[in-house]
Amino acid sequence: MSLGLSGSVQAQTAADMTFFITSAGTGKGADLGGLAGADAHCQSLAQAVGAGSKTWRAYLSTNAAAQGGAVNARDRIGNGPWKNIKGEVIATSVADLHSANNKIGRATAFNEKGELVKMLGETPNMHDMLTGSDLEGKAFPGNINVTCNNWTSSTFGSAMLGHVDREGIADTVFQKSWVSSHMSRSCSQPDLVATGGNGLFYCFAQ
Repeated sequence: MSLGLSGSVQAQTAADMTFFITSAGTGKGADLGGLAGADAHCQSLAQAVGAGSKTWRAYLSTNAAAQGGAVNARDRIGNGPWKNIKGEVIATSVADLHSANNKIGRATAFNEKGELVKMLGETPNMHDMLTGSDLEGKAFPGNINVTCNNWTSSTFGSAMLGHVDREGIADTVFQKSWVSSHMSRSCSQPDLVATGGNGLFYCFAQ
């Protein structure tokens, strides 16, 4: 009885969440199948834990070379507020999310299963999140390929990454940014792993 009740509570908690970090990437490095493929990955992971009734979007920007032009990650995710699987509000609005007040960090970085992401100082370190975005959650100029060909390539370009734990090797605003810390070596899965990631990204419910 207690096990069944625990499972029911966990499902209810998952159903209420509106933010999570992917528990796994697509397996093809930064080739996510474009924004549509990344969104589908968020939706599938959410569906698996009972949160599929919402519309989920990947927090990713594309540059001007994308079909339809540049897309800003911040414009894809709705208006908030957003909370993780534990019910903790990580931001109340888009402006709050992109301010120093947001609550994304080591203690709140849960995936859709309620597991904390392995971060700086842990093995393996997976704190790098794919974003392709600047500090404000916006796309870079079209001549800067930090979206791995708009999330369609594992062989060309690089990806802008954010530190989900907001920690890094230097005391800079970038190293402490959840959205725009540094570029990956390349777009391949091995190189994403080598720089401290695993091809993971943020998912928000609109």
